[in-house]
Amino acid sequence: MTYLETAAQVYAEAAEVPQVGLCCVSSPPLQLPGLNIPPIMQEMNYGCGSTVHPAELFGEPTVLYIGVGGGLEALQFAYFCRQPSAVLAVDPVAKMREAATRNLQLAALENDWFDPSFVEILAGDAFTLPMPDASVDLVAQNCLFNIFEPSDLQRALSEAYRVLKPGGRLIMSDPIATRPMPLHLQKDERLRALCLSGALSYEDYIQHLIAIGFGQIEIRARRPYRLLDVHDYSLDMPLLLDSIDTVSFKQPVPEDGACVFTGKTAIYSGSEPWLDDHAGHLLRRGVPLAVCDKTAAKFTQKFPEDVIITDSTWHYSGDGCC
Repeated sequence: MTYLETAAQVYAEAAEVPQVGLCCVSSPPLQLPGLNIPPIMQEMNYGCGSTVHPAELFGEPTVLYIGVGGGLEALQFAYFCRQPSAVLAVDPVAKMREAATRNLQLAALENDWFDPSFVEILAGDAFTLPMPDASVDLVAQNCLFNIFEPSDLQRALSEAYRVLKPGGRLIMSDPIATRPMPLHLQKDERLRALCLSGALSYEDYIQHLIAIGFGQIEIRARRPYRLLDVHDYSLDMPLLLDSIDTVSFKQPVPEDGACVFTGKTAIYSGSEPWLDDHAGHLLRRGVPLAVCDKTAAKFTQKFPEDVIITDSTWHYSGDGCC
């Protein structure tokens, strides 16, 4: 049995009998006025963070959600996109598609605003998305891509990039490892299916996105997710996993490298304002400016005595230097 077959089996079982704690959700579901989430959806919330960021959902975008799970985030996206088939949810596991359909019918009974037609559930997988090129505004996945081995991850990211419109956004939430994952855990197919042993380092995770061609990446959240202890996982020392929420924009990678925003701020103490005519960066004395990591490094080099760069907060909500 391949690791993908093992994952399909795990989630088919989880579709029939909800397995609370299958993924250790580190934040409660997003609460919104008038949104009532059926308990069964919360029990089947097999994710590690959230891909529903309201700032990205203006203008009723078309959303392609990969891996529907119990339907919770599909329902949350529909809250912002109240049109037939505005949310397209793709899942390869028939039992999970059936469970999500039932759950969304329950949600319709508890939410006057929701019509099940807002969410269209499709058979398919991350490697062959049933959508034309450049056809959706937003692609989202929660705690799925970390299951893939590196070559398959590249295939899945390429497919997401393909179906996004120019300027579209890939929103992801996945576990990442705070140090390299030991080989014996990487080879454990069930642990991979459980969103544990496929976790990449932060650096590798971001580089996979840049390699596909995403020119701007924003970190929306990063928090502790789960601890792999020495006894249960045969480790010399405990291994902490974080969960990370990212938004990656389908725009060209600049010649000097991608813009990755991790919550850094530049604070300038020079006597006169400074404007970078090429990049449009404006530094004003004493006024903090959100900057990407690339710009932070440039400012440190250009103004070694006149700029303070704050540490990454691992939270960024826009209005930065680029």
